[in-house]
Amino acid sequence: MKAYIITIKGHLLSEAASDTCIMSHKNVKNDFDIEVHDAITPIETGDVMKKYNIEWNYPWDGVQLDIPTGLKKSAYRTEDPLARIACALSHYELWLKCAEGEALMVLEHDARFMHKVPYETILDTKFNIIGLNDPIGATRRARQFHDRVQNATKIITPVPNIDSFDIPQGLAGNSAYIIKPDGAKKMMELTQEFGAWPNDALMCKQLYQGLASSKIYYTKVQGTPSTTSL
Repeated sequence: MKAYIITIKGHLLSEAASDTCIMSHKNVKNDFDIEVHDAITPIETGDVMKKYNIEWNYPWDGVQLDIPTGLKKSAYRTEDPLARIACALSHYELWLKCAEGEALMVLEHDARFMHKVPYETILDTKFNIIGLNDPIGATRRARQFHDRVQNATKIITPVPNIDSFDIPQGLAGNSAYIIKPDGAKKMMELTQEFGAWPNDALMCKQLYQGLASSKIYYTKVQGTPSTTSL
């Protein structure tokens, strides 16, 4: 398995956070390689969506009921919509890489390793996408997410219910997760079927039951300013 860290080339904050992530990877002595993956930039989004035949299908304001899925799509706070799209496309490119090869770890630049990741053990589960991240500071209703995961009996457990059935619920943020080829193919299929959404909204348990969270949190977010919301 290999890890890829999504980094905005030439963006000082993103590159600095990425360096911190790589240093933490070395400090915990992970025994897999980590490589920087150049993020899609806002100016590239049009060409990339055309290349992969992707259309954006998520609101920028308010709440919209998505009729095909029955889910409520709530707008994210976003200063530059193209930056939000670029983030989703960066994940999509890594799903494509995974679908054509083997399982990999996807990291956003603000992830930081806290413990060595026993990836072979994590891969030896029935789930195809496994979140590694501490929910605190990384997702909505983080304390509820944490409590339900910690009360589970198994180390790798299905992502918990933390809201009403029509609210997309998935990993504790998408800063760090392991994805297998079958999971990557499913995420690409969902993108083609329902359009591109923010990746942590599309990657939800209502649309795919192959999602799980690790009870042991191997990563946490650094708390750096968002490059998509601001």
